Formats: sequence, structure tokens, C-alpha cells
Amino acid sequence: MTRTLVVVGYGMTAHRLVEHLRAGDRSARWRIVVAAEESRPAYDRVALSSYLDGKSAEDLLLAGPDVAGDPRVDVRLSSPVVSVDRGARTVTFADGPAVRYDALVLATGSRPFVPPVPGHDLPGAFTYRTFDDLDALREASVPGAAGVVIGGGLLGLEAAQALRSLGMRPHVVELSPHLMPLQIDEGGGAVLARLVGELGMTVHCGVSVASVDAGPEGLVRGVTLSDGTVLDARTVVFSAGVRPRDELAGPARLERGERGGFLVDAFCRTADERVWAIGECAAVEGRCHGLVAPGYLMAESVARQLLAGPPAAPFPGADTSAKLKVFGVEVAGFGDVHARTEGALSFVREDRAAATYAKLVLSPDGRTLLGGVLAGDAHAYGELRAMLGHQLTGPPDLLLA
Repeated sequence: MTRTLVVVGYGMTAHRLVEHLRAGDRSARWRIVVAAEESRPAYDRVALSSYLDGKSAEDLLLAGPDVAGDPRVDVRLSSPVVSVDRGARTVTFADGPAVRYDALVLATGSRPFVPPVPGHDLPGAFTYRTFDDLDALREASVPGAAGVVIGGGLLGLEAAQALRSLGMRPHVVELSPHLMPLQIDEGGGAVLARLVGELGMTVHCGVSVASVDAGPEGLVRGVTLSDGTVLDARTVVFSAGVRPRDELAGPARLERGERGGFLVDAFCRTADERVWAIGECAAVEGRCHGLVAPGYLMAESVARQLLAGPPAAPFPGADTSAKLKVFGVEVAGFGDVHARTEGALSFVREDRAAATYAKLVLSPDGRTLLGGVLAGDAHAYGELRAMLGHQLTGPPDLLLA
């Protein structure tokens, strides 16, 4: 007998779930109904900035003709779910009748956090999340003018690169004392700020935004910081983190995590055995994870549970390791970058002339690698990342050389 799975949301994590289920469901036991809020099917949100560098929206799509032509999959674009009735096991769509489910997976993702400062909703203020956001940003961009990005994390620096690609002069405002506070330490952040500053990005750390200011036409014309600094700006991009999309928790009488998100166990199950949550909206044992890699692990686990195949492994937690280029500057962080493990030792090597910084975080006996930071030169990342949690294969100075 064919059963119905309803997937609420169609981002990268939901697409991974659908793909694994399609591949493993050889006897066509599941009919999949996907409720997509956006007008496009799943796309590579991680590579979204490339849309401003010449790639088309179609280049970034994850769902190909094989999904559209699969009779087992019903993708409903621009069709958000407005309520869930767990008693009747139905979901109600904004534009159509309710659908009954045998299993329900919530993959609603997250929304950008916009601090409620005066002027946050002025014309010229944007978030950085969807194709529509980038289309609006491109239309409002003024080559040669200044733009301000609120948030100096991974996505904030991507947004700053996007402003630069549009011909603007980017400023980045970060509340923490240094850039990328979740991925690297203060020393790495200082090197990164110096290098990107030489390449045209102005960095303001340790301050917040007091207001977004309007010009005579009512459009964004500046930003006032908490220390009184006033920045000229034709555009403002908010990239100050995300919040889980858990609006359906109330109507569905599902428990939320302490900081939001649908509360699930290590197998991504809610208290209702027919309802799961995956991706950024899932508070796995109370904690949400804002990266795609852990979302993929959640999706694969739930797919195995729905297929009743080999026992699914519990979610192992998120790996926050990251390596990227910011304005062409290499930076990487992995493991315990802030040396928070009790008794941890730090080995730091900094070359101010070459503008490179490297730190290894070691166990109290100095033998096991617990984490590290690389800035300016990250060629050793692959080898060091593979060594995480294991004994060093040589002296720290030689490993970094």
C-alpha cells in the first residue's frame, strides 16, 4: 500500500531527503508531496553569491527534470503550509485543500535575523537569503557608492563580496571583537581584517548598529553605529544570523527548543512518532544547527527510518570546520578554535611580514590535536583537519611549515 509523506519546505536539506527516499524506495511505497514556499524548486543556497557573478538561477537548481517527471513526487511551488492537524494527520496549504499524511517532515529552514533598529525596514535595506533578495540588491546597487553589511560571519563576508562584485565599497559591522567569531579566533580575525582592508573592505568590529538613516527621498543614505560613527551607505545588508522557522509548532502543538526550532531527539523525531524535523528548523536535543552539512546528515537519517532499512544512526552533532576565501584571502578553522577544552595548550605561529597566522590547539599533554586556525595561508588545512582528535605526526612547528 502506498503511503504519503509530506515535506514542508524545499531547500537543500529537504531535497537531500527526497533524493535519498527516491533512490531507496524501489518498490514505490511512498508518495512524496513537497510544499515549497518559494517559486523555484530547491537550489544551492551555499553558492547563491555566484548568481551575482554571472551564473543563472537555473545553474544553481538542485532538482532536475528527473524529479519533475517522477510520478511519485508532487512538488508544489509557491504553496506554503499554514497549519498542521496532528489528530487528523493533515496539512493545510495556503492555496488549496488539506493533504493527509502518513509521515510528516518539517524542513522549513530559517529566516534572517534583522535587528529591530530604527530604519531597518527602509527602502535600500536587504537580507541575503534568496534569489529575490539578490535581484533586489542588484537593482539598488550604485557602483562606486558605499554599502554596509551588518554581520561579519561567513554569510556577512559573502554579502560584502557581493557588494564589491556590484562595484560598491563594502563596510562590514561585527558586534564581536573580530570577524568570523564562530570559526576563527582573535588572532586569525586580526590578520583577516588587515588583509581584506588592504583589498578594499572596511571593517568595524566591537560595535553594533544604532540606526539605519534615511536621506531626503526616504531611501537608505547612512548607518549610525553604537560608538557614534556615521557611515555613508546606499544599501544595507542584514546578515546578523538566522532564526529557525518554527511558526507551525504552535498550531501543531509541537514543542520548541529553548532557543526556538522544533524540538527533536537524536533521530530527528518529535514527540509525535509520525513527525520529524530536519535542517535549520530542527532543535536536535535542544540545539539548532545553521549549516547545510548537519542538515544533510539529518535528512539521510530520516530517509533510512522511513525506508525501514538498516538502523539509522543518531545525529552525531555538527562539524563547524570551515575553509574559504574572503576577497581572495584564505582562512580556515576547525575543532576547538578558541581553546576552551580544560587544560588545552595553544601553539601560535604568526608572520606579520607575510600576513599569515596559524594556531594549533593541543591536549594538555601536547600530543593530540584538538583544533586550529589558519589565516592568510590555509594550505595545511586538509592535513591538519584529518589529524583532528588524533596524535600529532610531528612537532607543531614542522606541521605548520
